Amino acid sequence: MTTTMTVPDPVKAAATLWFAAVGAGAFEAALAASQLLSAGTSFSELAGGLAIRLAIFTAAVFLALRLRQGHNWARIALAVSLGVFGTVSLVIEPIQWLLAGNSAAAFLTSADALTLTFTASRILHLAAVLGAVTLMFSPTSNAYFRRG
Repeated sequence: MTTTMTVPDPVKAAATLWFAAVGAGAFEAALAASQLLSAGTSFSELAGGLAIRLAIFTAAVFLALRLRQGHNWARIALAVSLGVFGTVSLVIEPIQWLLAGNSAAAFLTSADALTLTFTASRILHLAAVLGAVTLMFSPTSNAYFRRG
């Protein structure tokens, strides 16, 4: 992709949403880690999971930057890795919980502030991912990546 080509607004917005998703994911990881640490889990027990998350967040930022530069391979990598598998990882636990007969209304009325904060962040995280994927494949974005 040439550097003289103007980046279309949907591609700019998609990259921004990927950055927002990374921020939400990092926030969720920090909340979960602090909760586990306060419950007595040692940092060494959490280190592996945190390292994996850091690697995923770093890769997502790298790919979002390349997306903005017009690299179609980054768009495909984001769509498959985080758009598909990332979305599944965000929704599988809540879906299983609901399928087990739990009630969203009961959850909302009994959840503490930390749980509600985590839930709100997860919803924003999911919205950012779905929005980014949608924008990456808008007609304007498709034309931008075809020109490369």
